[in-house]
Amino acid sequence: MPKQEARSFSRQFKLRAVQRMAAGENVSALARELTVKRVILYRWRDAWRLGGVEALRLRGRPSKAEALAMAWARGVAGKANDLAEARWQIDQLQRKVGAQQLDLDFFRQALRHVEASRRPSDRSGATASSPASKR
Repeated sequence: MPKQEARSFSRQFKLRAVQRMAAGENVSALARELTVKRVILYRWRDAWRLGGVEALRLRGRPSKAEALAMAWARGVAGKANDLAEARWQIDQLQRKVGAQQLDLDFFRQALRHVEASRRPSDRSGATASSPASKR
């Protein structure tokens, strides 16, 4: 099987593809139409989210300035993702604590109801239950 040549796409081409993805277009259909693998479209989208239009560069090694800018953008995005993840975990834990509090309140109320309906046979002067007579 012959080896395929590496294709080069312009920044505008990549930007239009990413914008169509962001608009909600089906990625599989878009990949077929553009004859580009879905994985590559997702790579372009991720690069665009991290570094904007400048991150949609042509093939080849990025310049030092581009590499530094992308590393900085990844660091900022990573911190934002960490913060979002922490907030999500806090929300989940607060929901769980709220559900546990509801359960606890329900069982406390049920226990009070059961204790109130019991016959007070353990107090002084109360008649204890006796076994049934077999006569």
